[in-house]
Amino acid sequence: MSGETGHKTRNPLGGPAKGARRFGSWLTTRSVARQVFLLQLVLVVLLVAAAVVAIVVQAQRDTMTDARHRTIAAAQSFAHAPGLVKALESDFPTVELQPLAEGARQAAGIDALIVYELDGITLTHSDPTQLGKHVIGPYAEAAAGRPFTRTFQGALGLSVVSAAPVRDAQGDVVAIVSAAVTVEKVRDSVDQQLPVFLGSAAAALALVALGTGLVSQRLRRQTHGLGPAEMTRMYDHHDAVLHAVREGVLITGRDNRLLLANDEARRLLDLPPDAEGRPVSDLGLDASLATLLASDRIATDEVHLAADRLLALNKRVTLPPGGQRGSVVTLRDTTELRSLSGRAEVARERLTLLYDAGVRIGTTLDVVRTAEELAEVATSGFADVVTVELLDPVLRGDEPAGASTELRRTAIAGLTEDHPLYPSGDLIRFVPGTPVDTSVTEGRSVVVTDLASSAGWRAQDEERARRILHYGIHSLAVVPLRARGVVLGVANFWRSGASTPFSDEDLSFAEELTNRAAVSIDNARRYTREHTMAVTLQRSLMPRSLPDEPTLDVASRYLPAESGVGGDWFDVIPLPGARVALVVGDVVGHGLHAAATMGRLRIAVHNFSALDLSPDELIWRLDELVALLDVQDESAEDWGETITGATCLCVVYDSVSGEVAVATAGHLPPAVVRPDGSVEFLESPVSPPLGLGAGMPVETTRTTLPEGSRLVLYTDGLLEDRTRDPDESLDALREALTGPDHTPEETCASVIDTMLPTGSGDDVALLVARVRRMAPDQVAEWDVPRDPAAVSPVRNACARKLAEWGLEDIGFGTELILSELITNAVRYGLEPIRVRLLHGTSLVCEVSDGSSTAPYIRRASDTDEGGRGLFLVAQYAEKWGTRYSPRGKTIWASQAIGPDAGPDLDALGEDDILSQWDDVEL
Repeated sequence: MSGETGHKTRNPLGGPAKGARRFGSWLTTRSVARQVFLLQLVLVVLLVAAAVVAIVVQAQRDTMTDARHRTIAAAQSFAHAPGLVKALESDFPTVELQPLAEGARQAAGIDALIVYELDGITLTHSDPTQLGKHVIGPYAEAAAGRPFTRTFQGALGLSVVSAAPVRDAQGDVVAIVSAAVTVEKVRDSVDQQLPVFLGSAAAALALVALGTGLVSQRLRRQTHGLGPAEMTRMYDHHDAVLHAVREGVLITGRDNRLLLANDEARRLLDLPPDAEGRPVSDLGLDASLATLLASDRIATDEVHLAADRLLALNKRVTLPPGGQRGSVVTLRDTTELRSLSGRAEVARERLTLLYDAGVRIGTTLDVVRTAEELAEVATSGFADVVTVELLDPVLRGDEPAGASTELRRTAIAGLTEDHPLYPSGDLIRFVPGTPVDTSVTEGRSVVVTDLASSAGWRAQDEERARRILHYGIHSLAVVPLRARGVVLGVANFWRSGASTPFSDEDLSFAEELTNRAAVSIDNARRYTREHTMAVTLQRSLMPRSLPDEPTLDVASRYLPAESGVGGDWFDVIPLPGARVALVVGDVVGHGLHAAATMGRLRIAVHNFSALDLSPDELIWRLDELVALLDVQDESAEDWGETITGATCLCVVYDSVSGEVAVATAGHLPPAVVRPDGSVEFLESPVSPPLGLGAGMPVETTRTTLPEGSRLVLYTDGLLEDRTRDPDESLDALREALTGPDHTPEETCASVIDTMLPTGSGDDVALLVARVRRMAPDQVAEWDVPRDPAAVSPVRNACARKLAEWGLEDIGFGTELILSELITNAVRYGLEPIRVRLLHGTSLVCEVSDGSSTAPYIRRASDTDEGGRGLFLVAQYAEKWGTRYSPRGKTIWASQAIGPDAGPDLDALGEDDILSQWDDVEL
């Protein structure tokens, strides 16, 4: 086919061919451009030929006319020349006129200028031989006074002759002037101009041909070398496709005028019939769409509104070679597709929201926080307002006993501070028939699409319901929070403003979201229950109050870990002899096991302290106990957890000497803040944690503290920080403690604020004690020789000291106790023997000797000679006991001070007491 051939041979982009080769190819192409070029070239040639013929004919005509004009002008001009008549009247007119006639002839460019007399005698002639001859010619008309012009064929060829009369002053014709010229002479002058004419014609022909060629070349580019048949077929196809496709097409040209719009574009945009040719701003389109069509901006799948349709628009700018900038716009009706994609987008957002819910809900194992997370997640893309109400037992961690419509609002999200709903924390009693009541009692979800028309919802609180509607809330979905078949509460989803009411599809999503949150809330509830149990156990095992010791000012802090109850603990244990034990421990782990282990260790420390053990021996025995318990726990199949990893620090302060003894089992060293504000850590020899000592001895660090110093004991939770190493943490603690004197309470607050500004991931125990010494006048000491006779003087000296202290009320009992203890030391002990009285909140009597043998109490029989002394000591003393030291032992007895202090002698019976007395020297 010719059209196919044209498509194959043409090169729309110009192709690689150049010069004559490309031009030859163009000439051989059966294209519209070639036909137009040939037609225009033929027309130009014909026009040039016609112009040349016209010029030649016109030149001939102009030749004859010029000859006539030239001769008649020359004849008349000479006939009227001044002085001609006078010259004619002279005697020799020829002599005067001949030169004048020749000059005039040459100036006029004619062949002859002849003057005749009326009788035909020649007066002037261009040929002198003709002068004076008689000439017969057609001069009668001139003689009659009328000039004339005649054409005749002479010897020189076709000639033109003109004659004009010469008149005298009276107007009579006195002579005739004749001017003659050959046509050939005039033609020669015209022929000299003919090459110019022909050259101009040729140049015009070349210019026209060139212009025609350029126009044809541009036409060839614009038609891409297509032939007429191809262009016709292409137009037919273009017209069929343009008006058959279900996609609107707009073509705009210069001045943003609409050049073409197919049927679909007219339908989609509701264009008027005369739309083509009008500016796009006059077509009644949407402002944004009209602005886009009139701009040079490229658009890809932009959505624009046209009436009730959503149109996807694509625009491309076109700039054909040598043409005006325009644009092509395609339109698709995406109203239904947009609706489908909108639902798909909603589904995608819902899936994303469910994923976010799985990540964001249940991160803290806290019931309230989990409810708040549910509310926050739901308001981020589903509901405008969310409230969560839970049963009170759930908040406490208990299992709900049954469905109840008395719920506590736990979380609110999506509201401003001046909202009209019940505030968070309120206990709400929902009346029967309300959506919440139906949801809780029947265990199903309830949707109220229009709150304004819901009588059941308004029945809860008419005034509040009116304010809620005025606030803009119009739709409600209530979904029960149910886990393991038990209703824990409800989640209320509210929509307000322009949001659409809840649909069944929305309700399904709300149930899915709520079911996930309910599992997290139930997990948090059970954790709350376990946490509450652990906290209760821990509080029952921790000291409820610190003892009021006159030699110590004590303050403490316990911060539980964010993840739950831990095993950190502390204790302050009064010891006999004006001493106090400060103990801090740490059990690895959290939860019930850590709390129970902490309680076991604390009780063990109290028991060992009751034996008045030194710090190193107490730690050693505690280590043995932990090792034993670990063996027992490992053998128990239902327990399985050991307490290995626990640490302990024991510090014993003696208020008489100001000495502190420190022993540790894997614990951090205590800090000492001296009165001048300097801080040092009492580093003790490294020892493993409890249970890992393997019977190794525990070393003790001893030092003497100035009065007013502060002892700071702490657990590792105070120093744990991922941003710094332990040494840096100790330096930070040192810096926090360094400075002017503070009370123990102020020290605790300062340390916590400095070391834990944002909380701690581990539990923290902190104990701060400011030490004081007993005044010298509150202590009395005597050295006793090992001689029974020395008992009485010492006892008398003690009685005088009691009188000095104003303790006569307990003097009898004290003398009895001292007599028994000194006598036993003299009789059974070793030197050195020493007696010491301590007057504080109680009176302490101490008798020390170099023996390590301790007495024990027993009831003497009737036949026993001794054995009654310690029994009497126990009757008169509140407490008594024995403690050991490297130099022996000390037996002590403590008595209360006051008017009612001492035993009731009347109740005991003097005879009964004396019957049990060991008869020793008093």
